[in-house]
Amino acid sequence: MRNASETTRAAAPAAERTAGNRAARPPLLRDPRRLVGVGLLVALAVVVLVFPMTTSVGYLLSTGVVILNYALMATGWNFMGGFTGYISLGHAAYFGLGAYAVAILIDRTGMSPFLALALAPLVVVVIAIPVGVAALRVRGASFVIVTIAFVLILLLVAQSWASLTGGSTGLMVPRAFQGLMRTEHHQVFYYIYVAALVLALLVWWRIDRSRFGMGLKAVREDEDKARALGVPTFRAKLIAFAWSAFFTGLAGALYALWFGDLDPVFQFSILMGAYMVLMALLGGVRELFGPLLGAIVVGLAIEFFKAEFGDTQFHLVATGLLLALVVLFMPEGVIPAVKGLFARFGPQASSIREVSAQQLLDGTQDAPDDDAPVAPGGVGRVR
Repeated sequence: MRNASETTRAAAPAAERTAGNRAARPPLLRDPRRLVGVGLLVALAVVVLVFPMTTSVGYLLSTGVVILNYALMATGWNFMGGFTGYISLGHAAYFGLGAYAVAILIDRTGMSPFLALALAPLVVVVIAIPVGVAALRVRGASFVIVTIAFVLILLLVAQSWASLTGGSTGLMVPRAFQGLMRTEHHQVFYYIYVAALVLALLVWWRIDRSRFGMGLKAVREDEDKARALGVPTFRAKLIAFAWSAFFTGLAGALYALWFGDLDPVFQFSILMGAYMVLMALLGGVRELFGPLLGAIVVGLAIEFFKAEFGDTQFHLVATGLLLALVVLFMPEGVIPAVKGLFARFGPQASSIREVSAQQLLDGTQDAPDDDAPVAPGGVGRVR
């Protein structure tokens, strides 16, 4: 009978073969949950891209554009709220600034709509940076109050400076695409919004996986400790604030070109800022697609309540109830809650993986990783 050392040496070739087979498998097949996630992402992309081709109803197409506008705004908000944990209820300020910037550039200077669309978010960033320098010196409720005060100041300016902003009557924005029917107009802007949203998601994804993103997450978890560890917290927050203002301003500029009629009460509405917070919280502020999921749910709910109850304020009551339910029962959002269910009821990983010599010889058990420490007995590996 062979002793333990001889058995282990004899099992080594089998272990190497099994490990090689495991390494040869595509990464998606190693983790079924990742495969499910990729499948859902592909399905969502197909639905989003095909939707305008399946209907010629103007109301449905305009609803799709509104939901994409919500998604872009919420994703823009999430650059600040998701990475740093700073909650802003006044982000409608940058939405309104983007809308008025593109309108003023076109109406007052005769600029091309597409050049104005490219410059408007940059104008918003130029205005947002000094605001961020002042606002980011405070935290918590004080920061929330500062953001609300800023959007109210801009509302008063937009209503009072009639020679520039049109006052309470607002501004009319010339159509960017002349000669298009209403449904075609909606379809074109639908795909422009999709492109802008994809750009915002790519930038968020890149920051999330960068060293700079790690610093922002450290700020979110404990800003004082992050500063003590050498993270330039103020600089990191200001950069995130600028990115947030950029994409929120881009959403406003696109909205101005699409809708064509600007009302200062709507463009600088605190309610719009609350919608951004609700959408991000509903989906999950720490998730890439969290704001997108929240925008789909909240956007459809708002349109449903407006269609069913007309000009009443019932949709505001429903929105408030939804926000309360999310905070109470899913504080991390829907996506983290679903992930938690998968982790709870899915395959459970053990801390120590015991592998017998006979299993290695038969090839019925995947070989352990070479870089994992050896468990007691010589053939197990710590996980």
